[in-house]
Amino acid sequence: MKETKTGLSQRIDGQEETGASGEGVVTVRRTERLRRLRDAIADGLVERDLAVRLALLAALSGEHLLLLGAPGTAKSLVARRLRLAFDDATYFERLLTRFTVPEEMFGPLSILGLQEDRYERLTESYLPKASIAFLDEIFKANSAILNALLTLLNEREFDNGTRREATPLVAVIGASNELPDGEELDALLDRFLLRLHVEPVSEDGFRSLLELRDAGEPSVPKELKLTRADLDLVMQEAESVDIPGGVLALLGELRQWCMAEDIQVSDRRWRKITKLLRTAAWTNGRTEVVDWDCWLLQHCIGERPDERRKVYEWYEARVGAVASKPEPLIRLIESLESRLKKDENEKVLSCDEEGNRLYRLGNGKTTQERKGQAYRGGAPLFLAPDNADMHRGRTADRTNGGDGYTRQELLELHMRSYYRSDWEREVEEYIKDVANHMLVPLDRAEEQVRHPRIYVQSQVAQLEALRSELDAHRQSIRRQMGSLRAELENHLWVTPGFAGPAGRRLQEQLHEAERLTERLDVLARGYQALPTKADVLAEEPPAG
Repeated sequence: MKETKTGLSQRIDGQEETGASGEGVVTVRRTERLRRLRDAIADGLVERDLAVRLALLAALSGEHLLLLGAPGTAKSLVARRLRLAFDDATYFERLLTRFTVPEEMFGPLSILGLQEDRYERLTESYLPKASIAFLDEIFKANSAILNALLTLLNEREFDNGTRREATPLVAVIGASNELPDGEELDALLDRFLLRLHVEPVSEDGFRSLLELRDAGEPSVPKELKLTRADLDLVMQEAESVDIPGGVLALLGELRQWCMAEDIQVSDRRWRKITKLLRTAAWTNGRTEVVDWDCWLLQHCIGERPDERRKVYEWYEARVGAVASKPEPLIRLIESLESRLKKDENEKVLSCDEEGNRLYRLGNGKTTQERKGQAYRGGAPLFLAPDNADMHRGRTADRTNGGDGYTRQELLELHMRSYYRSDWEREVEEYIKDVANHMLVPLDRAEEQVRHPRIYVQSQVAQLEALRSELDAHRQSIRRQMGSLRAELENHLWVTPGFAGPAGRRLQEQLHEAERLTERLDVLARGYQALPTKADVLAEEPPAG
C-alpha cells in the first residue's frame, strides 16, 4: 500500500476531502466513511456481511481472522474483498497441504545468494511481501512452515537468512474446514484473535444466492480506500480510548467464567481483546468503550461453535448493565433489610414506670405478679370444684391434666343436674373467686426496643439517597433503551439483529430496578414504623 498522507488521516474527523473524480469538496466523518467502505466490499455477497465486518475490523486492529466452515462457503471471497479496501494492496493466496514447502509460501532461494554463501529467499510476490493474505487449510502447515508463519503473523517480520525483515502485512484471513487436532498447532490458532464459523447460506437467503449474477469484483471508490497512513492513525488514536471500570469488571467476570467453563484464553489474547475493543469504539466515533462493543467477545473467545454460543449467551444476559451495574445497590439493600429485621425483632424486658418487672398474661395484658390467670384461645381457665362429679366420673385433678376448664366447660361437664340443680346459678359466683382460677407462672414481658429518633432519621435519609441513585440508574436504562436501536443499527461491527435481544435485556434491567425501588419503599415504611424514644442530649453546662 502507498505510504501517503492522503485518505482517512486527512478526513477522519470531518476535514475537507477532494474527491478522486474532482466533483468537489465533501466532508465525511470517520464512521460514515468506514461504513461506506464496509458496504462497498460486501456488495453482492449473500449472508457474508458479518464475515466482512470482522475482516475489516481485524485489519484496522492489526489482527487476523480465522474462518471455519465447509468448502464452498465464500471464505476466500471474503479475503479477496478485504484486499479491495486498501489502496494498492498486495495480495497473496495459497492452499496449504502437508506437502506444501517453504518455497511456495516464502519464495524460492536466491541462486545468486547461494553463490555468495547467503541463504536468502526471493520474497517478491510471496507472503512476506503481501498486505492481505488468504491461507486456506492453514492448519495443514507443516513444521518447516509453522515457525516462520508464527513470527510473521505476530511480529509482522520474516527471517530471511541472517536478516529479520519487516513485512507490509496488514491481516491474514485463515480458513479451515475444521479446528486443529494437536498441541503443536495451538500457538497458530491463538494468533487469530477473531474467529467465525461460516455456515452455508440459510433457507431465507438461498433464493438470493441463486439469483446472483457473476458481475465480478465490486468497484470501491478510491477515496474510500485505506492507506498505510490511515492504518497507522487508527492504531495510534485507538490507544487513547478509555476502557471504563464497568467494562473492565465485565472482562474480569468473563475471565472467571471462562476458567470455570474450562475455556482457555491466554493472557496475550486478553491484551489483544482490549486493543480490539478500543479500535471498535474509536472507529464508531467514541472516546471510550461501551458495553455494545463487547458484543465482539463472542468472536474472540472459544474455539468450537458451542463455546461461542455460550459466550454470547453469557454476554446477552449482562448487556446493558455494564456501565451502571446495580449489584452494589442490591447488596446494600439486602444489608439494610437484614438490619431492619434485627431492629424489629430486638426486644427488651418490660417494666412499669416505677421500674417494677412486668409479666405477660395469656390475654396479652401485663401484670406485676409472677403468676397469673391461665388462658386458652383467649378464654380464662378455671379449676374444677373439689371432688366434682363429672360426666366421666369423679376427679381429683382439678386442673384437668393442666388444661384447665373454660366457663362453658364448667357448665357442661360439672355437677349433674340431679346432684346440684343450682350449679348453673352458682358457677358465676364460683369463677369470681380467685381461689378457683387456674394460675400459671408467667413469662417476663418483652417489648420492642425503642430506637433513638436520630438513628431512624439517618436510616431513612440513607434510603432516600439510595432511591435517588436508583432513580438515576433507571433513567440511564431508559436513555439506553431510547437510543438502543439507532446505536446498534449504526454500529460498524455489531449486526443489526442484536437490537432485539439487547432491548429485552434492558427491559429486564428496568423491571429489576423498579423492584429494587419497591424494596426501598418497604424499608422506608419499616424504619418509620419503629418505636422511638427522645434522643438523650448532653445538658449544657451552667453559664459562668
